[in-house]
Amino acid sequence: MKKLHMAITVAILGMAVNIAVAQEDEPPTRFTYATYFNCNAAMQDAVDDMVADDVAVMDKLVDQGTILGWGWLAHHTGGQWRRVRYSQAGSIEDLLDAQDAIGEALDAAAGNKAAAAKATKAFNEACPSHDDYIWSGEIGSQGSKRGAASFSVYYVCDVGREDRADEIVKEHFAPIFDKLVKDGSLTTWGWSSHIVGGKYRKLQTMTAASQKSLIKARSAAIAALYGDDGDNAMGQEFAEICGPHVDYMWDIVHEKTM
Repeated sequence: MKKLHMAITVAILGMAVNIAVAQEDEPPTRFTYATYFNCNAAMQDAVDDMVADDVAVMDKLVDQGTILGWGWLAHHTGGQWRRVRYSQAGSIEDLLDAQDAIGEALDAAAGNKAAAAKATKAFNEACPSHDDYIWSGEIGSQGSKRGAASFSVYYVCDVGREDRADEIVKEHFAPIFDKLVKDGSLTTWGWSSHIVGGKYRKLQTMTAASQKSLIKARSAAIAALYGDDGDNAMGQEFAEICGPHVDYMWDIVHEKTM
């Protein structure tokens, strides 16, 4: 059971991240361990039920400060990933240590080894493969609880020019997203960088109260970022650095953060 829970412990999504800056009045960077599952769509509801059984244990780990947050997200629209589970910590070391702590806590809650083995087999049959990523939060909205609907954009970028992409996001994109949060179109937004994982180098997240309101806000953001009335030059430069991407829409099933 420990092996299973270590494999399914993740951090995303779009999930809320804090600005990584040096000022004492700013929150520290959050590192996110995210596992994206490829599941049999006919069996994924049973996986949701398994995770629901773990909610009390995971929430307690947040309350104890073992992790800064965790969540479970369900696929709404997008690619092949069907579920994502994540956990967060204030450093890479704490994030890695937390994986052992989470596994031990879930094993202890499972109790019966036979039942644990049966659950492990059922989970693996439903979600036979996954992709792991560790993300570092760069910039984003602060102090707000994420909305029920999440939009994640996973970018393939020119590694040699990633720093410039971060500059464009912080200097030119952030004010646009902050305005959308301020006027209520978005609930939160975030920008994260790849630390460990596959081909995706940057992650942009947005949340809103519903999928419909999220799509409307995203359209407004795209118009402002790339349209004739926006800073088109910056948008084009960004697209040259981080052009290829995959979009996902997620339903946030459960999240808890400090």
